[in-house]
Amino acid sequence: MKSDMTQLIDSMENTIKLQHQARAHKRAEKAEREKREFQEKLMRAAMNEVEVQGKASRIKGNDNAVQRDQLMTMMMAGF
Repeated sequence: MKSDMTQLIDSMENTIKLQHQARAHKRAEKAEREKREFQEKLMRAAMNEVEVQGKASRIKGNDNAVQRDQLMTMMMAGF
């Protein structure tokens, strides 16, 4: 009888351990998935920033060209 009770308790302990391991594994998988998703978001944000900086650089270049053309026009009109 005592042996049966010991086996039952051991079985219950093993079941509980397995449940805890399964939960820990699921938490680890979820954390890894969330980490990958966050890294992907950071990568997209970085790509968007590079794109915006490129557009700003082109706009500034265009503005500089317009100012240069206007200056040349004014200089030519003065002569």
